[in-house]
Amino acid sequence: MDPVIVVGAGPVGLALALALAAQGVPSVVLDEGEGKDEPRPARTVLLRADTAALAERLGCTTIRDEGARWAGWRSLRRKQELRRVEFHGEGLPAPVHIPQHALMRGLRDAVDAADLVRVAAHSRLDALEQDGRGVTAHTRGPGATWWRGSFLVGCDGARSTVRKLLGIRFPGRTAVERHAVAALRTELPWPDEGVLHRLPPWRAVGDEVTARPLPDGVWRLDWLLPARGELVTPDALVSRVRDTLAGWCEGPPQYDLLDTGVHTLHHRLARRWRVDRAFLAGDAAHLLGAVGTQGVDEGMRDADNLAWKLAQAWHHGASDTLLDSYQAERRTAVAARLRAADQSLPILRGTGGLRTYLPGATRGHDTLLTDGHLGLGALGAPPAYPHSPLTPQHADVHTAVGTPAGAPVADVAVTTPDGTAARLRDRLGRARLLVVLIAPGTGVWDRRHWVTAGVMPRLASTVSELPARAELLVAESYPGASAHTVLLVRPDGHLAAAFGGVRPAELHAAADAVRGGAPSTSESRAEHATARSD
Repeated sequence: MDPVIVVGAGPVGLALALALAAQGVPSVVLDEGEGKDEPRPARTVLLRADTAALAERLGCTTIRDEGARWAGWRSLRRKQELRRVEFHGEGLPAPVHIPQHALMRGLRDAVDAADLVRVAAHSRLDALEQDGRGVTAHTRGPGATWWRGSFLVGCDGARSTVRKLLGIRFPGRTAVERHAVAALRTELPWPDEGVLHRLPPWRAVGDEVTARPLPDGVWRLDWLLPARGELVTPDALVSRVRDTLAGWCEGPPQYDLLDTGVHTLHHRLARRWRVDRAFLAGDAAHLLGAVGTQGVDEGMRDADNLAWKLAQAWHHGASDTLLDSYQAERRTAVAARLRAADQSLPILRGTGGLRTYLPGATRGHDTLLTDGHLGLGALGAPPAYPHSPLTPQHADVHTAVGTPAGAPVADVAVTTPDGTAARLRDRLGRARLLVVLIAPGTGVWDRRHWVTAGVMPRLASTVSELPARAELLVAESYPGASAHTVLLVRPDGHLAAAFGGVRPAELHAAADAVRGGAPSTSESRAEHATARSD
C-alpha cells in the first residue's frame, strides 16, 4: 500500500502524519524547508483543551513542558472590570498558550520517533496527478522526484500549491483585523491570567489591548489596529508597550522586549476540501482569526477528523460517503465559525451603522469577545456534527444522554475487558469505534465476575461482529446516562448514538452508518499489495 502524501510540515501537516501513524497508516511529509523552525516568541498558538489533548496524545511533549494553562481570564472596560472567569477542570478547562516554535519542536520530535512517518526536506510540490488507485506528486529541489501515494492532503498554508493545482477557489475577505504584537518578559498585576482591556483610559494605545501569559514570566500583548491604517514603526510599537505597562503597573514599567510583529487576519474558505483522492486542511482550506477565533486550533481539528477516515480507507477501503463527510463536517463547522465572527465584527467594532448604546450592550460585547478567546459559544466551542452524512438513522431504541448526538463525548473513566483502567479520551484515534457500556458498580467488582455477567457476553459478541473494528469499554457512569446505556463513539471522539440497552441490530446499523456504508470498491489491502508486487 502506498503512503498518504502530506504536503506541508506545519503544525497541521505534522499532526495529521502523527494521527495517521497512530492508526497504522504510513505517510510522507513534503517539507519545502530544511526541517527547522526559527524561534519567534511573538508568534504563539492558543489551543483549546480538546486540541491540546490531541497534540499530547500524538506525542507532543512540549504542550505539557512549555505551554501555559491559564488560571483565569479578565475583561476590562476603561477602568472597570466587567468579568472574571476562572478555569476549573472539565467544567471549564483552561486553554493552552504555547509559542508556535515550541509546538513545532514537540511535533517534530514525535515525528522523528514515529516509524511510519517520513519527512522529505527541500521538497516543493509543483505537479500532481490522480488515478483510480492513488496520487502521483512531483517535487522540485535538490532531490527532485516523483512520489506515489494512496491519498494526498494539502496542509501547505494560505498560499497552498495543492489548492491551486486542484483549481479550487478561495474566496473571502482581506484584512478583517490587524494587530501589533509584542512578546516581553515583565510582571503584570494578573499572574497566569489572560486580560482583554477595551477602551483603556490611556487611549494612545488604541481601543483594545490583550495580554496573554506564557511560561517563565513572558507575555504576549496584542493591540487592535485599524484594518487599513498606517505602518507601525518600531518606535511606535515600543511606545505602545511603555504606555500600556505604565497604565497597568505601578511605577516605571520594567520589561525585557523579546520580539515584535504586525499580524493581518484574513477570512477565507475554500469552495471544496476534496477532489477525488486529494484533500485540503488547515490554512490551505480556511483562514480565520478575528475576534479570538484560532486558525491552528481549527486545523488540528481538521487533522483529527480526516485521519480516521483515511485510515479506514487505507486499511479496509471506504465509501465516497465517508470521504465526503470530511468536507461536509469540517467545512460546515468552520463556515459557521466564520459567519459568527463576521456577524460580530460590525457590532464589536462599531461599523454597523447604529453603534450599540442599548442597556446591557457592553456586557453583550464582552460575552462575544470572551467566547472567541476562551473557546466558548459559536466562536470557539468544540464543533458538533449533528447533520453529518455519517449520522445513524434515528431509531426508537436510541436514548438521550448528556452529550447530544454528533458532539464530543465527556472524558470519563473507563475499563477495558482485560481490566485496564483508562480515560475515554485516551482510547481515541486508534482506527476503531468505541462501544461504551454504562455499568454502575463494575469499578469495585472483580473483573472475573462482571466480564461474564449480565449483558456483557451478549454485547461483546455484538461488538465482535460489527462491520467496522470496535473496542468494548465499560464506564461506571456517564453524564445523563442510566445503567445499561450503550454509547457508540467515533474514533475522533464524537458521539454517534446512544442506546437504551444492548440492541445488536441497531448497533450494527449505526456502526455501518458511521463508516459511511460499504466501501465503494471491493479491493482489499492484500489485493492492493498484490497489484503493487506485480
